[in-house]
Amino acid sequence: MCKEIERCQAAIELAQAGHNVALISSGDAGIYGMAGLVLELVNKQQLDIEVRLIPGMTASIAAASLLGAPLMHDFCHISLSDLLTPWPVIEKRIVAAGEADFVICFYNPRSRGREGHLARAFTLLAASKSADTPVGVVKSAGRKKQEKWLTTLGEMDFAPVDMTSLVIVGNKATYIDNGLMITPRGYAL
Repeated sequence: MCKEIERCQAAIELAQAGHNVALISSGDAGIYGMAGLVLELVNKQQLDIEVRLIPGMTASIAAASLLGAPLMHDFCHISLSDLLTPWPVIEKRIVAAGEADFVICFYNPRSRGREGHLARAFTLLAASKSADTPVGVVKSAGRKKQEKWLTTLGEMDFAPVDMTSLVIVGNKATYIDNGLMITPRGYAL
């Protein structure tokens, strides 16, 4: 972290020199990735180089597939990292998402410097979501040490959550059945 501008600029300079360049980051380049930054730099510098974006598998989609089908209705992504976004702005977004009853995918939920952000997010959500709202956590999705577990808003244990985790908080219709987190799409069954 903190070297993104330098990485993107180096890739741009190599492309300007006639090289084919691939700028690789985890997940999807357009979701908390490098796509926006590289496009901003190209536009700001008024460069005439081709930038092609190749979709990747973002953490929320990987986590959702491991948990069941929690994203079958409206959902949002909220990063709890306040490195580039002020914490009061993040809090406002959490409250709005809770009041709108979105399923919420929390990125960057906890780190050494931000141990209390996820707990604070859950406290804010408690005003609009019940304590029995299903929550799914996937840690290190797709990696050898992958872990996943289901809990509720009121029973959440924040200690095992880290920067490799993605936390999905359900909406009012989300439920857990046979170890799967499901948000109904709305079909009459």
